[in-house]
Amino acid sequence: MRKQIFKKDKSYWFLGIFIALFIAMIVRSIVVSPNATQENGVINVTRPIELSFSDVLRRSGDIKTMVVRGEEASGELKDGTKYNATITYDPELLTKIADKGASVSIDSSKSLLEGFLNWFPLLFGVLLIWWIFRGVRGGASGISRGLMGQNPTKITTGKPKTTFADVAGIDAEKQELSEIVEFLKHKDKFKAIGARVPRGVLLSGEPGTGKTLLARAIAGEANVPFFAASGSDFSGIIVGLGVAKIKEIFEMAKRTAPCILFIDEIDAIGQRRSSHSFNDQDREQTLNQLLIEMDGFANDTGIIVIGATNRPDMLDQALLRPGRFDRQVHIELPDLASREAILKLHAKKVKLAKDVNLLDSARGTTGFSGADLENLLNEAALHAVRVGHGEIKKSDLDEARDKILMGPKKNRKMRPEDIKLTAYHEAGHAFVSVMYADVTDPIHKATIVPRGRALGMVQHLPVDDKVSMTIAEVRANLSVALAGRAAEEVFFGANKITTGAESDIDMATRLARYAITTAGLSEKIGLAAIKQVSNFGGRLALENASEKTAELVDAETRAWLDNAHKDAVRLLTKNKQTVTNLAQELLKHETLTGEEIKKIISGHRKKTQKKNAKSKK
Repeated sequence: MRKQIFKKDKSYWFLGIFIALFIAMIVRSIVVSPNATQENGVINVTRPIELSFSDVLRRSGDIKTMVVRGEEASGELKDGTKYNATITYDPELLTKIADKGASVSIDSSKSLLEGFLNWFPLLFGVLLIWWIFRGVRGGASGISRGLMGQNPTKITTGKPKTTFADVAGIDAEKQELSEIVEFLKHKDKFKAIGARVPRGVLLSGEPGTGKTLLARAIAGEANVPFFAASGSDFSGIIVGLGVAKIKEIFEMAKRTAPCILFIDEIDAIGQRRSSHSFNDQDREQTLNQLLIEMDGFANDTGIIVIGATNRPDMLDQALLRPGRFDRQVHIELPDLASREAILKLHAKKVKLAKDVNLLDSARGTTGFSGADLENLLNEAALHAVRVGHGEIKKSDLDEARDKILMGPKKNRKMRPEDIKLTAYHEAGHAFVSVMYADVTDPIHKATIVPRGRALGMVQHLPVDDKVSMTIAEVRANLSVALAGRAAEEVFFGANKITTGAESDIDMATRLARYAITTAGLSEKIGLAAIKQVSNFGGRLALENASEKTAELVDAETRAWLDNAHKDAVRLLTKNKQTVTNLAQELLKHETLTGEEIKKIISGHRKKTQKKNAKSKK
């Protein structure tokens, strides 16, 4: 059961009453009319007439009374009619009106509203100063009463619902953190042999890898109170507020120790200090207070602090030393087996069809985090409902993956020649990919359905997670990447090439430069690692290379790309009819699976081999 702690402050009531009275006085001054009269208990409101300045001059003899307030005048005519007028304040004019028998008076007093508006800034300033000094006299608790009335800290008084069974795909990390659970459950057992209980654990990794989920699971397994806060909760506009919040949350945690205190996005308060950060003293004071609380004079508090961040490189070294964050656990993006385990865990919450193979879905989601995989199943479920399926089918998962990777389908009106060129472009990718099937990932499908900025695409499903690539794989992938541009040249001519190969060329260039400058796969450059630095604007510069070496790298990159392009042109020219058949099938069906592509290519090859055999006879 979770409880939200709120602190009530009577100063809020006082401020509320003050504002309410101010609004009431404004309403009263607006609603109450000065021209209301009461006769025999009945209020009669007579609406005065409006006179212009020229009317006042023309009817000055008809005026009985006139009360002047600045440039506004009001009064009564001799026939009893009330009037309001706008005049120019002129003593001679007022004297002439008085000489004609009118009773003229000047009202220099201010209305209640005007007087209040004049005094309001002073009263508000006095109230604000009193409120701030009231917090200063009370120290950290006083400030927290005024500015921390709604405490963001959440407390779990019972066992959280999340356990290690709800976490999949990070078995090594769970094993590392299971000792924390043992420390919390059997603290005396470790003390008996002199082992010190870890005071802190830092969880780092890409967004969505399960850092927060893992922290909840530790508390659930250990059955201890769980405090959760975000790093941004400890920052504020008042200097000293972050220190006060740090003190308060640790005081709350000490009362229920042993417990777990989880600080998400800890880099918001734990950034590295420097001698030039004069404008961020409050954050540094907050960090200093956190350092003291984690390993100050009171060492054995029974509180285990778990921090989570996507940027561990930004944290201060004093925060990372043993005694504060004793353990640093980096959570990697899930590999193939982990992705399958995560999908199976989340699949328990949805209804899957029998033909769904989660291993295939895991193969097609390289680079997905745990949160991405959960979103994949949710998008598939939404698509299944949208098209009227009673359960999630394989087509729903494919559509969800394509939507996440490439964006939703686009209903673009394309010219027939553009559609035809796209079909041959994707057919070129698909054919060369099949030609290098022994060293590249198996082809999954080819489509000419526009998605996002792409007019078509060819997808591959890795058999397993690769940690490295051979030079043969690099060159084959370069040929596959440039096969789309090569197909445009072979089937439409050099004057008909388009900008559609932009992303292919970019990917091929980055792969070639990586292989040459970092992986040491070029004979001309050798084994020297040349660091690439991304400058403003995205241009890749070579940091530790001479001008001559940089020119050599550019020339070698161009040579690799030219060779890959020539290789793709050679394969497509030699098999023009097969690629044409593949493109025609894409134009007819828009999408072809990997098996259909292989059948088209292998079927035409068999026919060609039979024709060649007959011609030899």
